[in-house]
Amino acid sequence: MSGIYGILGFVVAIHFFQWLIGPYIVNAIYRVRELKPGEYPWLHDAAERISARSGLKTPKIMIAEIDIPNAFAYGSPLTGNMVAVTRGLLRSLEPEEVEAVIGHELGHLKHRDMVVMMMISLIPALIYYIGYTLYVSGWLGGGRNREGGGGGLAILIGILLIALSFIFNLFVYYMSRLREYYADSHAALNVENGAKRLQRGLVRIMAVSGRIPRSIRSKHDQLKMFFISDPDMTIKAYGDIDTLIEEIKREKPSLILELFSTHPHPAKRLRFLDQFITA
Repeated sequence: MSGIYGILGFVVAIHFFQWLIGPYIVNAIYRVRELKPGEYPWLHDAAERISARSGLKTPKIMIAEIDIPNAFAYGSPLTGNMVAVTRGLLRSLEPEEVEAVIGHELGHLKHRDMVVMMMISLIPALIYYIGYTLYVSGWLGGGRNREGGGGGLAILIGILLIALSFIFNLFVYYMSRLREYYADSHAALNVENGAKRLQRGLVRIMAVSGRIPRSIRSKHDQLKMFFISDPDMTIKAYGDIDTLIEEIKREKPSLILELFSTHPHPAKRLRFLDQFITA
């Protein structure tokens, strides 16, 4: 049992350490820096206005020098809260759409989603390492244990726990999708005409991302769960943005694909935002 407790303590410590220093790693890998007060003053104004409406202290506004249009909220007790927009987002979206994106990211901070998802992701990790420890100890526990059946039982329980950890990963994906809905609703309620602006922003992100080669988009897969839009959820379409919104809303999502997705299907997100749009 002491070995299992040691594994549990090690996994928790690693997750906590990653949470603390993760923002520094993100900033270094994705060339993220804080926007100076004179850069994009309308963006600073929007962040301050929406933060005040949300009851939040205005986070640091960062820019990531990457071409794909996206945004993410992150931070730790060492860095404070931050919201990053990519260079591609500022080039691709209208300012009012960027405001809605900021509202979404502030929703993640309001709901403490970074802490929530870190705690939830611990569950499958802990189950997996307990299972792996039992599995290995069953094989290496010595001939006497195996002859008495103890080793075989440990191996069986280990295999079952490893399988259970993969099932719990589906729960992590579900919670990630749920937090995206919460953040979408925060933007809809705290940004003027936020639901419609966010719909347009999400579809424009997908349309622009669809023109970027997969080889480039895949470089940022590590941030996929934190992005406002999954870089792999793209459309290859041109034309009026509101027409594209209506076309996407008519799509029927695949249940199997969504089970393994960190973000809701675009059609479901757009339809969800419809309830916040007043005629």
